Amino acid sequence: MKLLSSTGAALLLCCASASASEIDAPNLPLWEVGVAGASASTPAYPASGQRSTRALVLPYLLYRGEVLRADQSGIGARLLRTDMVEFDVGFGLSLPARSDDVPARRGMPDLGSLIEFGPRLKINLARPTADSLVRLEVPLRAVIEVQGGLRQRGWAFEPRLVFESRDALGKWNMGANLGLVLADAKLHDYFYSVEAPLATVDRPAYQARSGMMALRAGVNAGRKLGDDWRILSFVRYDNYAASANRDSPLFQQNSGLSVGVGFAWTVGRSQARARN
Repeated sequence: MKLLSSTGAALLLCCASASASEIDAPNLPLWEVGVAGASASTPAYPASGQRSTRALVLPYLLYRGEVLRADQSGIGARLLRTDMVEFDVGFGLSLPARSDDVPARRGMPDLGSLIEFGPRLKINLARPTADSLVRLEVPLRAVIEVQGGLRQRGWAFEPRLVFESRDALGKWNMGANLGLVLADAKLHDYFYSVEAPLATVDRPAYQARSGMMALRAGVNAGRKLGDDWRILSFVRYDNYAASANRDSPLFQQNSGLSVGVGFAWTVGRSQARARN
């Protein structure tokens, strides 16, 4: 999941970036399949004092249809695309976190897998060079927990500026982004509220409220090694100092750093070419 600072977010971001930056890249296959692996270390949840490190190896599919898309931007349906504006509906996923592994949450319910779903508007702001792009992304996502059923856990809003660049030979791709994460009271409640029956001397009862969750900055880079192999990495910094729920006993630190490395191996691709 891209909006929330979780181990799953970092791993899936890394694996989803298996293809190179596709800034007006010509003649790409309509689909590619392969294997991607990644290892990442992140805060256990936003503003957690504990870290979580995981590694995954899993198959991946890239599909560059005119409407249905599964690429480095995520999985979804592209409903509108012009030279300046793109509008799509997409999905995201975050892996679960066990509360027993986080002392501040011990005895509380585990944080389950989270699915995001919702619209995103992308506006191209500038093209510094033929191989680079600056755009504004404005996603609004419903967050749904998958744990013994489906539960709607609130809404997240993450406007951000994105810079993407690739070298003329297509071997290197780099990116940077700067934005903020806002959420409604229900989503903040999921991470920061403490119900009275679960309160302790060190963890008093607390009711979360809506507002800022984090300021976020990230960089990523990928290197193509031959036709079928790619290595990739990312670093993301979240600052929670302006969080609406700094008074929560589950709020433990003002910043968090996520780092990850990964690889992608393409084992098959279509002869048919995608249309940008």
